[in-house]
Amino acid sequence: MVKNWIKSKIQDSTFVPRQKIHSESELMEKFTVSRHTVRVALGELVSEGWLYKEQGAGTYVAERTEKIMAVDTAASKSIAIIVTYISDYIFPSIIRGAENVLRQAGFQVSLFSTNSDHSQERKILETIISRKFDGVIVEPTRSAIANPNINYYLNLEAQNIPYVMINAAYDELEPVNVVLDDEKGGYLQTEHLISSGHNDIVGFFKNDDLQGLKRMKGFIKAHRKNGVPINPENIVTYSTEGKFAKPVEALKKIVQDSPTLPTGIVCYNDELAMKLLEVLRQHNLCVPDDISIIGFDDSFFADVSEVKLTSIKHPKSELGEMAAKKIIELTQNAKTNNAKLAELESHLFEPVIVYRNSTKELTKS
Repeated sequence: MVKNWIKSKIQDSTFVPRQKIHSESELMEKFTVSRHTVRVALGELVSEGWLYKEQGAGTYVAERTEKIMAVDTAASKSIAIIVTYISDYIFPSIIRGAENVLRQAGFQVSLFSTNSDHSQERKILETIISRKFDGVIVEPTRSAIANPNINYYLNLEAQNIPYVMINAAYDELEPVNVVLDDEKGGYLQTEHLISSGHNDIVGFFKNDDLQGLKRMKGFIKAHRKNGVPINPENIVTYSTEGKFAKPVEALKKIVQDSPTLPTGIVCYNDELAMKLLEVLRQHNLCVPDDISIIGFDDSFFADVSEVKLTSIKHPKSELGEMAAKKIIELTQNAKTNNAKLAELESHLFEPVIVYRNSTKELTKS
């Protein structure tokens, strides 16, 4: 526990090289452990190259040079891929795309999942920093809210470990990123329904990642551009914890309590669309005859139901491939001329609609 805490403070740059750390007595009090335990922890960190001692002066943070790098570079020529989920939804396709390119270029790939949790993201970043990966492809965790791990990304930069962000990016870092134009995707979803005669449309959007906020922005823009008023109650937002429960309950309430049904539903993604389709079935509503619904990502869900989803196409494998190409170039630049890092441009994929049979044009009365 003592070792992990000290290493964490070094990795997030709270403790910097040549800085004196807490005394043995302070560490004993902080962790309620014996002096022997503290001395064992400090001794191991010294032998591993994290700390050094000065006789009569105290214990200091070591420079991360040859000794510790020799221990931690077992992952030489290696790239870490961090995503919110590894086996769920569209992530396997993104990972496969990146892995194919990286392995062909001779890189070993290590996969990590944050489960959309900042504390897990921190632990993963600590591992990556200590093992000295050559580069990182990372999907930000809850990118729409303040991230407590920014120091770790700055520490990556300080150690010349490049990273590329996918699907979203932490704005304060201004990283190289590979993303889909989510705002335009949300706009296309909504405009498709409006152009088909729908003017009472409910939108469901995740609000703790940037993808959800940008898709909601596109939803609002499409209404404004087409002169269609928005009922504020027609925008339903939810967080990761309530990603199914809240939208499902909101749609049940709309179906049961509203004097008139909305004619269209815009979904944050196809996974949510499947959950909402089940609610409509439970209330004996047919898609698209009673209500139209449009998804996002053009995932495998779009074809598995008897109702084939109209959806916005996500590049998936192509996005992973592009991120891999970017990180390879960044790792090459990092070994030669670090100034070139700023020259590499981000990549924005253009969204398109894949039309199926979950939406229909309303006949004008």
